[in-house]
Amino acid sequence: MKDNLVALEQVRSTAIDLGMKFGPKLLTAIIILVVGFFVARWAAGVMERLLRKFEFEPPIRQLLENIVRVVVLILFGIIALQNLGVELLPLIAGLGVAGAGIALAMQGVLGNMVAGLTIILTRPFRVGEYISIVKEEGRVETISLFNTTLSHADLSTVVIPNRKIVGEILHNYGQIRQLQIAVRVAYDADLNQALATIDEILQRNSRVLKAQAPVIQVNRLADSSVNIGVGPWVNVPDYVAALGELNKAIVETFRSRGIVIPFPQHEVRLLEKAA
Repeated sequence: MKDNLVALEQVRSTAIDLGMKFGPKLLTAIIILVVGFFVARWAAGVMERLLRKFEFEPPIRQLLENIVRVVVLILFGIIALQNLGVELLPLIAGLGVAGAGIALAMQGVLGNMVAGLTIILTRPFRVGEYISIVKEEGRVETISLFNTTLSHADLSTVVIPNRKIVGEILHNYGQIRQLQIAVRVAYDADLNQALATIDEILQRNSRVLKAQAPVIQVNRLADSSVNIGVGPWVNVPDYVAALGELNKAIVETFRSRGIVIPFPQHEVRLLEKAA
């Protein structure tokens, strides 16, 4: 019994000594971490307002806010560890060696990350715009740190690694696209009537943007027809639907007004050889 009391007394004495020695440092470290939490939240709010001022996309704003928050928390964590007397140099050296190995093993991931930051900062395109790149095209749905997601009219999606985007030739259509419609009419057709009819059809279609003047012109004198190029502007989501509606309207209206759309044809002459 006496031995147990002596052991408990030793434990209590040791605990008091440790508390007297490390208690203030531990309390200070906790205070530092609490202050770091509030500073990180304040810094993220400042970053959010700054990015909103420069009109960054919501996913990008959230990403950069999280990066700022994590960096501030890490800095305050290092200060707290130093206050507790933890030797950071061996820890940092070990993390450096481990980081070098991880970097070699994750070159592709890091390449996507650097490319993602490049896209975020340079902003060659934004969410909602229609782009064409690396033989793929579609409406930009998301821009993350590692990849960019495009959507197609057939409801499919294409996920492109960011490193495949940076350095490539990018065609950014923005929010609107121009249709390319070829209309063939016979050589004996009234061209002025055909051009006026096409313009009328474009004016009637609700998907065609009226603020952008459409291109309507004779493009080519082909073998069996006069080819008229029609280039109205539509919003990106209306591209496929407008193309079908306008082609249908042109065929029906030309038929009703007697404007001939000729079939491809060749004239073959057989010459009889004189005896």
